[in-house]
Amino acid sequence: MVDMLRGLVIALMVLDHTRDYFHISAYTFDPTDPARTHLLLYLTRWVTHLCAPTFVFLAGVSVYLQGANGKDRLQLTRFLLTRGAWLIVLELTIIAFGFNFALPFVFLQVIWAIGVSMILLAAVIWLPRATAAVLGVLIVAGHQLLAPIAPADLGALAPLWTVAFKVGPSPIEPGFIAYPAIPWFGVMCLGYALGPVFGQEPARRNGTLLMFALGAIAVFCVLRAINAYGDPAPWRAFPSATATVMSFFNVSKYPPSLLYVLITLGVSLLCLLGLQRLRGLLARVLLAYGRTPLFTYVLHIYVVHGASLVAAMLAGYPASDHASFLADPFRLYKAGFGFNLLVVYVVWLAILVALYPASRWFAEVKRRRREWWLSYL
Repeated sequence: MVDMLRGLVIALMVLDHTRDYFHISAYTFDPTDPARTHLLLYLTRWVTHLCAPTFVFLAGVSVYLQGANGKDRLQLTRFLLTRGAWLIVLELTIIAFGFNFALPFVFLQVIWAIGVSMILLAAVIWLPRATAAVLGVLIVAGHQLLAPIAPADLGALAPLWTVAFKVGPSPIEPGFIAYPAIPWFGVMCLGYALGPVFGQEPARRNGTLLMFALGAIAVFCVLRAINAYGDPAPWRAFPSATATVMSFFNVSKYPPSLLYVLITLGVSLLCLLGLQRLRGLLARVLLAYGRTPLFTYVLHIYVVHGASLVAAMLAGYPASDHASFLADPFRLYKAGFGFNLLVVYVVWLAILVALYPASRWFAEVKRRRREWWLSYL
């Protein structure tokens, strides 16, 4: 069940990154801006909002389940510290290069956030589980109150505050912080706190998850309608009803606002319940992705960026335009590179097909073998 949901969000993440590297307007405006977007583009971007919070939340759930399945706290602490450090190293090297096709570039996004959150969770697991729930709620609901604090006001602590709470340029240049660590740590704490629900017998588990899902969506609707707190960008009415609805659901991911977490996790839990009935080829594909999340994640970055490089070269653009892509993504698009949304979807499906054999192979390797290092991939 968890693997199926993880596989779904990996497929959606591939869509998001395919759009980043292929769509003609990928870097010209925000695709969720109701004043500039259209419905299909908005939905294409909005649905990928499910990816990061679901990944981080399920990482917390998995930590709890590992403990429930026999790992003692010392083993779990060691795993969290080493796995977290390993993810940070991957983010700064192999993953950053895959996105950028050049080093150095400090690109701190979801894998970094999971790594730091694991390291912090290594301390939390020694405390009563209710502590994780309290921490998760306080961080997710309250970090917006810290937004007015400027790193420059904190002197020597400015770089630490930046990587913990602020989206923007990295203290180590060149680089960019897309996922400040602490708000995402709050999401992982919620996953860890709700871990016991996933160990319940199916009928009770599904009822509890449905309650949490509908509750999160209901709280989102109430807070969003009030338009007073929960997201730094209030919604507003537009002449078009469609644009008004888009504005209502256009919540902030960078960093993840309370309303963003409520609606994305609410929808993800509903997807989790629906996926339990999925069978056949599609189920097998999602399970292959979901059972090899890190392997498939890293592989898809190189496949997507590599395919974009090939397409650009075939269209007459120099390969050098893809070097340091993150440092200046506008270079290609200002030159005219890019395709419409239909082409993006075709390329996305082709890439998913290309990824499946490798993901299925590695899933089988992990099923047959029990070497310790496989848990880090």
